[in-house]
Amino acid sequence: MGPTPIAGAHDPRPTGKLFALRWKHEYLRRILLGAILTFSIIVMFISLEHRASTKQVSIVEDGIPSVIQTRTTNVLALLEEQEIQLNVHDQLSVSMTDSLKDGSVIVIDRAKGITVQADGHEELKFTTADTVGEAVEALNLSLGSEDLISPSISTSVEEGMKVTVTRVKTEIIETSEPIGFSVVQEKNANLAEGKQKIVTTGQEGILIHKTMNTYKNGKLVSEKLVESVVSKEAVNQVVAVGTKKAQVSMLSYNGKPTAVEASVVNLNGKSVKVKRTLSNVTLTAYHAGFASTGKNKGDKGYGITASGTTVEEGRTIAVDPDVIPMGWWVYIEGIGFRRAEDTGSAIKGKKIDVFYESESYVNKFGKKRGYTVYVIGPVKPTAN
Repeated sequence: MGPTPIAGAHDPRPTGKLFALRWKHEYLRRILLGAILTFSIIVMFISLEHRASTKQVSIVEDGIPSVIQTRTTNVLALLEEQEIQLNVHDQLSVSMTDSLKDGSVIVIDRAKGITVQADGHEELKFTTADTVGEAVEALNLSLGSEDLISPSISTSVEEGMKVTVTRVKTEIIETSEPIGFSVVQEKNANLAEGKQKIVTTGQEGILIHKTMNTYKNGKLVSEKLVESVVSKEAVNQVVAVGTKKAQVSMLSYNGKPTAVEASVVNLNGKSVKVKRTLSNVTLTAYHAGFASTGKNKGDKGYGITASGTTVEEGRTIAVDPDVIPMGWWVYIEGIGFRRAEDTGSAIKGKKIDVFYESESYVNKFGKKRGYTVYVIGPVKPTAN
């Protein structure tokens, strides 16, 4: 048997209204819990998505790095987001369309404006190079091996700086200078005493000077002698000096006895026997006009010599008859054969006045000293 219920005890049954209230409360609680759970899941997914789309990107500008958190997808969007503007000459290490990844590094090299002076021109150039040497190379400036750059190639590039290129050129110039020859005398017993004969003709040598000329921007700035070289040796002139005693005989002209040498000399290609050799003779010149003779054309005796001949250029000379007999032929070195036909008050001793037709030439002739004159005789040589 089972237990006996206590008197008056009973189990009250819920009414329908109470049941509905309980059910509604339970339903609301479940809905609220579901909403909270859903919201939490959504927040978690949003957080995960945000974390997944956020990237950490490094931007290095002019060597200074900075780290940026971004959700942009490419380089162009990042630059626009960060309001970074680029000049046309600036350089990026990546392309504008490149995608961004977490840890991406973007290097921005800002171009600097420099003034380049070269070849007479100045021009503004832009470069991202760090040094002057790198800038010159990047700008494709043509440089010679000797050209100079200021400032030096190791100098850091600064905004607004001026780079000067100096064109340098060196060249070797050769100039020649004559080397004089010496005159060597040799005694010759077969040659008459007082006579000289060139045995070996002297020849000048050549000395070459090599000079290095340096030009900067086309202007000569320095000359430096590098070396001097003898390209041709000088040849000494050998002169034979006669030691043979001349045969002396006594001749007479103008009533005066005179010692006359007898020797054979080569004159103007002819072997000529000369009676006497005069050294250190002084030459002057005259013409037939008033300035030389005191006579004008038309005057009596105009153009007539002291010996009665008519003056003739290339033949007539005035002499001292005590030195050269009238009518005798002589040979004047550098002048040629002439005949003693005239005299003059100023013509004394070893002095000869040579006749020329031109008064202007006579004026230019002046007085010439140191001539050698060979006295030949009354007959002009015509053959060997």
